Amino acid sequence: MAHVPPARHQLRAKDLADGRYIEPRGGDHLASAAGLSRAHFSRAFRCAFGDSPHAYLLTRRLERAAALLRTTDRSVADICCSVGLQSVGSFTTSFTRTYGASPTAYRGSFPPAAAYAVIPTCVQRAYGRPQHRTFREDSDSPRQ
Repeated sequence: MAHVPPARHQLRAKDLADGRYIEPRGGDHLASAAGLSRAHFSRAFRCAFGDSPHAYLLTRRLERAAALLRTTDRSVADICCSVGLQSVGSFTTSFTRTYGASPTAYRGSFPPAAAYAVIPTCVQRAYGRPQHRTFREDSDSPRQ
């Protein structure tokens, strides 16, 4: 079996954190994906990416929460749970520390989510047509 560089295992763990940030699994799961002990993985991850695995995962969750706050009308508690966090209080504290505003104030600084609603062209055409047909209604001859 060929030797795989340790950085490759760290990239695998980072990709796992990016793709599965919603899951409540933490550093233990990422360390096992990298094939390292938790302490060694944490040191190697921090050296490679500049953040601890926990901080990196929290950043990904907060980025997704910010996107949901900008583009949806979902409640702050619902967004907190949907990005994999359990406590609304710690979510609000972390979000405020990262973005400089509470989740509610952050949402208020953007247009409402209804402004982003896009209606597909096929639906616009179907409902934009006249509801009462006028084609051949004026003719006295029966349809054949």
